Amino acid sequence: MKRFPKIQPIASSLLLAAFIAASLTVKAWAWIESQAAAPNLPAATLEEHLARGHQDLNNHRYTQAEREFRAALALDPHLTVRARFPLAVTLFALQEHAEARKQFEAVLKETGNDPNVNYYLGRLDLADNNVDSAIHNLTIAASKPPFPDTDYYLGFAYFKKKDFNSAERWLKKAAALAPRDSRVQERLGILYHAIGREQDATRALALASKLHQQDIVANQQALDCGRSLDQQPLEAARKICQSLLDPEDLGKLVSLGTLYGQHGDYADALEPFRLAVQLDPDSYEMQYNLGLTYFRLKRYAEARDPLQKAVALRPDIFAVNAPLGATLYALGDDLAAYSVLDHANQLNPENHDIASLLCKAALDLARKSLEENHTGRARQYLLRAVRALPDDPQPHRLLAQVYESLGQRTEAQREREQADRLSSH
Repeated sequence: MKRFPKIQPIASSLLLAAFIAASLTVKAWAWIESQAAAPNLPAATLEEHLARGHQDLNNHRYTQAEREFRAALALDPHLTVRARFPLAVTLFALQEHAEARKQFEAVLKETGNDPNVNYYLGRLDLADNNVDSAIHNLTIAASKPPFPDTDYYLGFAYFKKKDFNSAERWLKKAAALAPRDSRVQERLGILYHAIGREQDATRALALASKLHQQDIVANQQALDCGRSLDQQPLEAARKICQSLLDPEDLGKLVSLGTLYGQHGDYADALEPFRLAVQLDPDSYEMQYNLGLTYFRLKRYAEARDPLQKAVALRPDIFAVNAPLGATLYALGDDLAAYSVLDHANQLNPENHDIASLLCKAALDLARKSLEENHTGRARQYLLRAVRALPDDPQPHRLLAQVYESLGQRTEAQREREQADRLSSH
């Protein structure tokens, strides 16, 4: 079965854009800044279009994301999971419902039912007031819910059909999964009022109001925290910000970690991100936030596990692969680093910093292979280094040695001359 990326349906992602923008042992994040500042940079390859499209989608730059995914599909119209599905999600976010439906249905036709696709089709059905189709699609999605609000929308669909027993059952499931979602309690209150259970309606609506007020308070706490970090010494600001440290509220935890990260206080960002991972361990964003925070603190051994989990969940994003590759290289695991850096470089060949790191890892592995008399393997590593960083003379010098040992003197001379030309520049 094809695995669809977990792409949030609304603009609620809380990735650490400020963390990405910072610079440490490698400047692997310059590319992301350049994409935000100049989204019209030409994309020379299919992988570049995909990398930029996913980056734009994650950062809610939907118009740019649509352009990149369409460009990728123009190069390869068979990229159903990697390009057509995220294009459909992008169009959904842009509220271009007719075109989004067209793309989702094209995905469904090729892959068959999948909870990710059926979820979005169910949402579109609800928007079009096509209740029976919404129930069909959302029931499939609920078999393996891709998002916590899947049950809520299925309950809402049954409510619109006036099947109040089914609506109550699914809304109660939604409340158990998302006890802090005021929408669920509000819908339950409306349902109970419709069937004459006024006491239950009063309780549900009161809880909805309470949860809504808590959201307002949390937003104000985040504003106060950000303002205090801007204007006050860290010790004073920390006292204000700690009001967001709620071990049971994922939104508050991510807000707190993000705010600390934006102000360079990575040590204080660790605790909220640790707690966030405990609440949502299957989210690549939560794992990425934690791993990247360790990376910023140069605690590479601790960064490794969450970054590996983030990459396993979203192998298609350059910004997730890059810190893992740098982490593995810093830990001296050249072979593992080479594999991740090779993939990151394919996702974004234009990023010079990751290309440089890949070249270093390849050179280290080539030297080790030569010490072990694995000349052919050394040659492959060196050729990859040349592709990653064509202007570096060092791979050519080692290639000259490899060809000399193989008796290929013409090739050896060519590599020596190329190394000399590059060195003179």
